[in-house]
Amino acid sequence: MVKRAKLEIIRDILKIIQDHHSIRITPLIRKSNMSSERFREYYNELIKKEFVKELHMNGEKLISLTEKGARFLEKYKTIIHFIEEFEL
Repeated sequence: MVKRAKLEIIRDILKIIQDHHSIRITPLIRKSNMSSERFREYYNELIKKEFVKELHMNGEKLISLTEKGARFLEKYKTIIHFIEEFEL
């Protein structure tokens, strides 16, 4: 099995959030396919860098993508296309 790089993990987490518009933390951990301890490290970094934000609705904490997080996904896609196009 190939180990995911840090940027791939960040992309995966942000993509899951984007696909769901907002998601509870437990399903996000499950869908990200990593331990809760490892997930927490990435999650804290995403909060700190303002890629995601926490919303509190009806007593429930939801995670949502910020504009900065959406821009990261777009830039990541551009970089991947560049790498593939030039076979790097």
